Amino acid sequence: MAEPVRARRLTQDEGRKLQQLVRRGKHDSVRVRRALIVMASASGTPVASIARLVAAHEDTVRDVIHLFNEIGLRALDPQWAGGRPRRINDDDEAFIVATATTRPSKLGRPFTRWSLRKLADYLATDASRQVIIGRERLRQVLRDNQVSWQRTRTWKESSDPNFDAKLDRIDEVTRRFPQRCFAFDQFGPLSIRPHHGGGWAPRSHPDRLPATYKRTHGIRYFHGCYSFADDQLWGVMRRRKGGDHTLSALKSIRAARPDGAPIYVILDNLSANKTPAIRRWAARNKVELCLTPTSASWANPIEAQFGPLRTFTMANSSHPNHTILARQMQKYLRWRNANARHPDVLAAQRRERARVRSERQHRWGRPHTNAA
Repeated sequence: MAEPVRARRLTQDEGRKLQQLVRRGKHDSVRVRRALIVMASASGTPVASIARLVAAHEDTVRDVIHLFNEIGLRALDPQWAGGRPRRINDDDEAFIVATATTRPSKLGRPFTRWSLRKLADYLATDASRQVIIGRERLRQVLRDNQVSWQRTRTWKESSDPNFDAKLDRIDEVTRRFPQRCFAFDQFGPLSIRPHHGGGWAPRSHPDRLPATYKRTHGIRYFHGCYSFADDQLWGVMRRRKGGDHTLSALKSIRAARPDGAPIYVILDNLSANKTPAIRRWAARNKVELCLTPTSASWANPIEAQFGPLRTFTMANSSHPNHTILARQMQKYLRWRNANARHPDVLAAQRRERARVRSERQHRWGRPHTNAA
C-alpha cells in the first residue's frame, strides 16, 4: 500500500513563517490557502481533511504538498509563464538578490541599507559583474525572488534539547494512530473591538466599522480541541489560561473516545498544559500528552484550524461583548463541523479567485496558473 501524501518536516523558520501567514494573512489569497495546506499536512492532517479545510480538490492539495517537498516555501506562490525573451538571465538574478541582501557597508558603500536607485547604480558600476537594470524591473526581480522591503526584527530559536524527539513522536502518532489522535491549544487573547476584514459590497461603498472604541471587556481565550479522525473542531471561551481549564478540555477529548483505548493529544509545551494533576489524570485514563517543542507551536495540527476560525468569526466584525463573540464562534463551529464544503462558499471562493487572477493578468500582462 502506498504511503499517504504528506509534507516533509518543517524547519523552525518555515514553521514560524507558515504560522504567521495562517494567523494574520487574508484567507481568500492563494498564498495563505497554500500555507494552510502545507502547515496542516506537515502536522499530520490527512489530504481529505485538508481539502475540506481549504475547499479545494484533493488532487490540488497533493500537488501543493509535492511542490513544497521539492522547492520549499516557494511553493506558496504560483509560477508565472510567458512574456518576451528575458534580458537578464538566472545568474544575473542570483547576483542581484545576493547584492540586495548584503549590507552595503560590506560592499564598500557608506550606507546601512539599499534604496532601489542606489542598488541599481551599484549594479551598473560594479567591476566584478555589471548588470544594467531599471528600478522598476529591479523591484520586480526582488519581488519574484521573495525579497521585499521589511523592518528588521528579532528572532528566537527553540532551545528544547528534545526538539527532534518530540517532533518524531508527533509524526509517529499522527501516522500510526490517526483515529485516536487529537490536538488542543489556546487561541487568543481575544479582545472586544472592531476587527477589519473583507466582504462583498457595492463598488466604492465598503462596509464600515467604528474607528473609535474603548476596550472595557477584558480578554478571553478560546480553548480548542481538534479530532484527526472526524475532522471536528470544538471548544469553549475562558477568561484565562490555566491547568484546570486544560484538564477540562482533555476530559472532553477523552469523552470523545469512551472506549477506554489509549488516545494521543498533541498540545503546546505550556506549563498550564502539563501540571502534576494533568499528568496524573492522563496516566490513569490512558491519555498520552505529545508536547510540541519549546517555541514550535506550529507543529500542533490545530494551529491550521485557527486561521479560518479567526477569518469567519472575528474579521469584519464589531461584536458588542464576549458573550456575543462566544455565541458566534459556537455557531460557526457547528456549521463548520456539519458543512465542511458548503456549495455557496465554494462558489464564492471560485469567483473571488477568478477575479484576483483577472486583475493580476490585466496589471502585469502575464498569464497565471491555477492555484489552490
